[in-house]
Amino acid sequence: MIDSIEQLVKRALEAIDQAKETTDLNEIRVRFLGKNGAYTEILRGMKDVKPEDKPRLGKLINEGRVRLETVLAEKEAAFRAAEMARVLEKEAIDVTLDKSQPIGSLHPITKVKNEILDIFVGLGFKVEEGPEIETDYFNFQLMNIPKDHPARDMQDTFYVSENTLLRTHTSPMQAHVMLSQKPPIRIVVPGKVYRADDDASHSPIFNQIEGLVVDKDVSLAHLKGTLDTVAKALFNQDTKTRFRPSYFPFTEPSVEVDVTCSVCGGSGCRLCKGTGWIEILGAGVVNPKVLENCGVDPNEYSGFAFGLGVDRIAMIKYGVPDIRSFYENDVRFLKQYK
Repeated sequence: MIDSIEQLVKRALEAIDQAKETTDLNEIRVRFLGKNGAYTEILRGMKDVKPEDKPRLGKLINEGRVRLETVLAEKEAAFRAAEMARVLEKEAIDVTLDKSQPIGSLHPITKVKNEILDIFVGLGFKVEEGPEIETDYFNFQLMNIPKDHPARDMQDTFYVSENTLLRTHTSPMQAHVMLSQKPPIRIVVPGKVYRADDDASHSPIFNQIEGLVVDKDVSLAHLKGTLDTVAKALFNQDTKTRFRPSYFPFTEPSVEVDVTCSVCGGSGCRLCKGTGWIEILGAGVVNPKVLENCGVDPNEYSGFAFGLGVDRIAMIKYGVPDIRSFYENDVRFLKQYK
């Protein structure tokens, strides 16, 4: 019996030594230590051993089993380590290469958009976003621009169907928010908008940030103070704002807002065409009809709204004469704004 145990251990160790991969070890484990393995057969034969010999044989069997399990585990660990070494060698990355690879950066329009949003968030505004494909109802009708309104000619629209379109401004989110939230409301809405317009100062796709404040006793003076603060934070502390009367169907009164030129400080230069002023946005007091359309009582609440073109602000900040430069993906142009 002792010879059988020693021979069994010897055969198992030889098999382990000759194993080439983990599957070989699994086969050896089943053959020698499994439920129907050789060791199990020896244990079954213990019933025929004399009682006085059982302790010595049992100890020998257990020691042999522990030895085989230890050698199997060590061999399996060696296989895993070798496999890991092969994988690491195959998938190794030489971190010393491509040290001169240029690092990317945010697009200048994205940088300006983030800067503007940071300013408004600091003033207590909440950022909202909405769909770029809108219905005529939200894009025009709730904004006091019914089907036959002449103001529709002000915005050359891309229609998807008769009542679906690519939004011409971010103003529809005014309606979405007022219909779902009760005042007070203080939001800014960034996003792409679409109009059939394309020249040096206009793009068929451009970025806009809409602003809306609705509360009790909101006036044009609050709008003036807010935009004056934003202009100083965006350009410099010497920047001044100027309101000029204008017309928008969703605000009354409506204004165009100019800022003193960030290049010449208002003395006149090529960028501002000698006037000292540059137009940056349209704004006004929210038309009571818009409030009424969106379920807000105009006798109790008032508000102001504004919409600024991020692309235009970027052109002014960086002195870019042609808006199309931002969309041509010319690396020579973009890398200037890293």
